[in-house]
Parts: sequence; C-alpha cells; structure tokens
Amino acid sequence: MITQTDIQLPVMEQFLTLQGEGRFTGHAAYFIRLGGCDVGCVWCDVKESWDMSKHPLFDIDILLKNVLDSGAKIAVITGGEPFMHDLTDLTKILHDHKIRTHVETSGAHNISGSWDWVTFSPKKFKAPLEGTLKMADELKVIIYNKSDFDWAEKYAHQVNENCLLYLQPEWSKSIEMNPLIIEYIKQHPQWILSLQTHKFLNIP
Repeated sequence: MITQTDIQLPVMEQFLTLQGEGRFTGHAAYFIRLGGCDVGCVWCDVKESWDMSKHPLFDIDILLKNVLDSGAKIAVITGGEPFMHDLTDLTKILHDHKIRTHVETSGAHNISGSWDWVTFSPKKFKAPLEGTLKMADELKVIIYNKSDFDWAEKYAHQVNENCLLYLQPEWSKSIEMNPLIIEYIKQHPQWILSLQTHKFLNIP
C-alpha cells in the first residue's frame, strides 16, 4: 500500500528504459531526472535540467506509483545534481516497496538517503566532497580531452578499493576519444570502458 506524503521534488522527466552506462548497462530501470544543478558542465547534454524552478513538483508517492506501474525493479535518480535535494524519504518509500535505489552524482553535495548503488562522476567545474568518494560503487569519468586521464587517476586513488572504475567518452568527442580510451585501458586494465549505449540504440 502506498503511503501518502507531502514531500515533493522537481522532476524534469521520468521514463522506463534500459540503463545505458556502467555496471548495470542493459538492465530495465525507471529513471527520475530531478531539476536543479549548480555544477555547470560546459558539455552537459541536459542543461535544461539546471533551473529547478522550471520543472513541476511531484509528490514522492506519485513517483513511487509510476515506478511500480512500470514494473522496473531499479529506480535511477539522476539530474541535474540530485543531491541538491534531500532524498531520504524518496529512497525509504522505494525500499519499502522492494525497489533498488541507484543514483548518479557529481559528488558536489552531501549524500542523503539510502542507496543500493552510487555512481560517482566527478566534474572539474565543482569539486566533489570527500564523503561521496568513499560511498561510490562505481567511478565514472567522462573523457573530453587527453588531460582527463590524469583527472581520472586522481579520483581512482581516492575511492574505496571495491569501487569499479569506468572511462566514458563524452558523446560529441567519442570518435576522437574512443581510440585513446581503448589504448589507455589496454595499458591500465583496472579501468573498464563505459559507452552510452542508449544513444546508440536511440532510446531515452
């Protein structure tokens, strides 16, 4: 039974799809993209998410209903930067209904809520907080230019020893960066290639 609550969050979009990146690539997941971001990546492909005031507020019990109706067993909370919001109540209500909670964060804000999987994707535009590094299940570094390999190694040495390490080409630079990433992983096999498979498949 869904419990009524007055907790609301600004939602840019929500949809059932396949996870396109990282450890859970190919798994069905219900994505909830929250509005609001103060990181400001110049190559961000969802800049329309940045201003949270432009997005409608949804009660978290409605978000739960949408997840349950989708049939997905995983809810991915993304943004924007999701931890601009307190997500304690959202993760609790999802867990109460046996839904796995996954999140993708830049680490620029304190983590709230209870998470089954934390994807940490640090950005140069706003430094991540140390606490996020230790909670990360996977580190995903976007490779936009050659200097980003050094950036990746900087954080690979700060996450916990069980954290998976992914290198992912920035979509608009993928033709240029893919060969470099492939060669880098050959020489540094602790890293794994992550591709935005949802873009290849033309799905959300």
